[in-house]
Amino acid sequence: MRKSGQSVSLWSAVSMGIGAMVGAGIFALLGQAGSIAGSAVWLSFVAGGVIALLSGYSIGRLGARFPSSGGFVEYLVQGYGEGIFSGAISVLMYIAALVSIALIARTFGTYSYELLPGDTPHIWVEILTASIILIFMLVNLQGPGSMARAEDIVVFIKMLALSVFAIAGLVTMDPTKLAPAQYPAPQTVLFSLSITFFAYEGFRIITNAAEDMPNPQRTLPRAIFTSILIVMVLYVAIAIAVFGNLTAQEVIAAQDYALAEAARPAFGAVGFTIMAIAALLSTSSAINASLYAATNVTYRLARLGELPGVFGAPIVHSREGLVISSAITLIMAVFFDFTAIAAIGAISTLFIHMIVHIGHLRLLDKTGAARWLVVVAIIANFSAIILSVIYLSGKQSSILLWIAGFFVMAFLIEIVLRLVSGRVVSKRKETPGHS
Repeated sequence: MRKSGQSVSLWSAVSMGIGAMVGAGIFALLGQAGSIAGSAVWLSFVAGGVIALLSGYSIGRLGARFPSSGGFVEYLVQGYGEGIFSGAISVLMYIAALVSIALIARTFGTYSYELLPGDTPHIWVEILTASIILIFMLVNLQGPGSMARAEDIVVFIKMLALSVFAIAGLVTMDPTKLAPAQYPAPQTVLFSLSITFFAYEGFRIITNAAEDMPNPQRTLPRAIFTSILIVMVLYVAIAIAVFGNLTAQEVIAAQDYALAEAARPAFGAVGFTIMAIAALLSTSSAINASLYAATNVTYRLARLGELPGVFGAPIVHSREGLVISSAITLIMAVFFDFTAIAAIGAISTLFIHMIVHIGHLRLLDKTGAARWLVVVAIIANFSAIILSVIYLSGKQSSILLWIAGFFVMAFLIEIVLRLVSGRVVSKRKETPGHS
């Protein structure tokens, strides 16, 4: 197991998970989930959190048995061997991770722009988006210790701001706006499950810090469950506060800055500014933690030969995969519109989790996990996928074609890399402590 020489403690790992989840979840996805589930979106966040906890159980047991900076990549290899299938899913996961970071960076740029004078050229959205990616690339170049310290500080500040907002919003809300009579049909609420689960998916990045944990067998599962539960409470409180102060139509209209708009009833213009700043902290910490995770994933993929060896080459206190991933993310964030890609990322992520859980069934004798809980996790992920497909087929069927295209592309990339490198499909023989 390759260690960096700098350790990540339990609470640093929890901070990483919270940073990734909250930044991508509330500020980037609340409006989209709310446009489907309306004022009942808080119920969707509860259900999404339950699915995340089930996934967290399976992933935590895998990570405890196979601690690796590669995280999901390692679990796919252990479950399916070093073949085209595990390689393609790993490539798909890497692409999805970069898309997620790009979405968060774009959210940072949008919120930053809202704080600038009204006559500021719109090009500043792109400038600010690119800047935040470069800043946290430099932070991560200093190694995991530097990343974790920055994450601890940023997460504390943003959690304080969000908690104050949630409390104030709950005090000033209009309960009639949350009356069950205002809820859409139950099946409509369920259609938003993929998005609300995606809001929790950031807990995955904790697995990429396993090699830097002094005792991953104990620390990793605890960090996963702790971060999910904390974020679950926060999400539900904020969802209730937002829809208790704004109508569903108002939330949809202010979709890109819904939390800041929801702060106006309690705090006025000052509240809008404070929550916009909190959004900047949330999204920046998510970028910080996610770049760290992407670096470890690319290192693991490079070791397996599923990405060029340059991704694993050392640079400063990190690896060149960090620089390459940052560059790709910057290009996507600046030059592409990812509004529709959120749905693609959500369904792809659910599918990746489900595949990992299915592979886990073949490793139960090594992880000691309860079979029934892993099976329930598989069923929960699959159900959310089906519900999303049903919803999109009636609303935006073209997105389903994009999803299919991403899967085909991942397999083609894996096959081409194997042909170029001359690798053959092989079976992975697991050895204790190997990663």
